[in-house]
This record gives sequence, C-alpha cells and structure tokens, in this order.
Amino acid sequence: MEKDMEKVLQKAEVLIEALPYIQKFNRKIIVVKYGGSAMSNEELQKNVIKDVTLLKLVGFKPIIVHGGGKEISRWVGKVGKEAKFVNGLRVTDAETMEIAEMVLGKVNKQLVTMVQELGVKAVGISGKDGGLLKVEKKYSDGQDIGFVGEITGVEPKVLYDMLEKDFLPIVAPIGLDEKFQTYNINADDAACAIAKAVGADKLVFLTDIEGLYRDINDKSSFIGRLTASEADDLINGGYIGGGMLPKLVNCTSAIRNGVNRVHILDGRIPHCLLLEIFTRNGVGTAIISDDESVEP
Repeated sequence: MEKDMEKVLQKAEVLIEALPYIQKFNRKIIVVKYGGSAMSNEELQKNVIKDVTLLKLVGFKPIIVHGGGKEISRWVGKVGKEAKFVNGLRVTDAETMEIAEMVLGKVNKQLVTMVQELGVKAVGISGKDGGLLKVEKKYSDGQDIGFVGEITGVEPKVLYDMLEKDFLPIVAPIGLDEKFQTYNINADDAACAIAKAVGADKLVFLTDIEGLYRDINDKSSFIGRLTASEADDLINGGYIGGGMLPKLVNCTSAIRNGVNRVHILDGRIPHCLLLEIFTRNGVGTAIISDDESVEP
C-alpha cells in the first residue's frame, strides 16, 4: 500500500513539475519535424503521436511536418530503381517524384488517422495546399538533382485557419514552383521555414541521435543546451558533420528568425518530446537565442 502511494505521489510531482511549462506555452505554436527511425517503428510512432496529441490537449498548438525517406526508398526499390543521394539530398527524377508524392500522401493520412484515434481532430495537407510552400529548383553544389525544391516562400494562412478551428495540421513536404511544377522538399527545411513563418515558439527535430556532441565519438562531450552563437562556432570550427550540419544550420536560422527555442531529440526514446518540454533536465539538445533568460 505504501509503495502504491509512493508511485501516486511521484506521478503528482511530475505533473506539478510540468505546470510552469504548461502555463508558459499555453496557446503557443510548436512545430514538430517527425521522421527517421521513430517513424518506421510502429510502437515509437504511436508514442510520438500520443505526445503531440497531449501537447495539444494541454494548450499547445502543434503542427507536425513529416518526412518519409525510408518509405520512399522502399517503394523506389519496389519499381526496380535505386535510390540515389547527393550531399544527403535524394536525386528525384519524374518517376521518383511521383512515387515520393504518393508515399508522403499515404504517410500523411496514416498520421492523421492515428491522431484522430486519440480524439483530436487533424487535417493532413501538403505544401501544395493553399500555396503553403513555394519553391524553386534546388541545386546541390551546382549539380542537377531533379525535382528537389528550395523554399522561396511560405503562406501560413492555411495553417493559422486550421489552428484557429482547433485542428492539428500535419504537413507533407511537397511544394510548387511558379509554373506549378511539383517538387520534393527536404522535411527539415520545410519544418524550419514553416516554424519561422508561423512565429512558432518551439521547433523540435526528432532524429536518430541523442542530440549534439562536441565530439561524436566521445559520449561525455554531449551538449544539453547552447546558444545560436555557440552553435555557429561549432559549425565553423568543423565539429559538426554529416546530416547534422544542415540540421544545425536550420536550427540557428530558426532562432535568428524569431523561433524562441529549437530542440534536437532522439525520436527513438519513448516520450522524448514530453520529457524535453515538461521536465527540468530534458533529454536532448536545446538551442536558444543568445540573450534568452533562464528556465522554464
């Protein structure tokens, strides 16, 4: 009986610890970029969706921007093609573009269904809807990589309208250029551009690593929190490589364009989103503006 009471009290303490965070972020917009392993594992997928749904129910205004890279590669393989990448960007010919749009549409509606199963109204759209994401052709170090889009403009009205009507928007990263040609967009870029355009309080990247390390081979060099300027120093000092480099550039860009805080979390940790946002210690890396005050 005593142990049961202890467990109950611990739960109460968790809720009390979360209270100032819930108060601070009530009615604030949070953009969650969702992809990687957390998306391909059904159990983790459910946990992420539960987390985002809970954020909505306690007063946040979440927007999910999702990828689907692994699923796209699987379907590209099914039609006998080989997935090709240049500097981390998928080379997207016309056939691959068609497959990407089909797969992202499928993933989008799966996420909508999962949210609605939890009793929250969701609407799935792509960057084509309402002219949300305008793009131009992107080149990678001068190389033509096909129908890959560089975002040139965001029209956030469609998202504001949905948030106002109490829907949770779920966005697939597909956009149109000025000639109404369809382009695939890197989901990190889409999440960053949307977070800036809607004036999000937080931007969260769910990734396949625990967060940032000064030295990826030294686990003791983990960075729990850093400012945008410190992040720039890491980038310029050559400490950051691989897929984390463009992600971190996106993070500092978001901070300098009005997003209060950016979080890099390991989506493989169950309920990482809640742990990072509602507890003092957090579980990932938080990037803050150079002049931000202390918690919460």
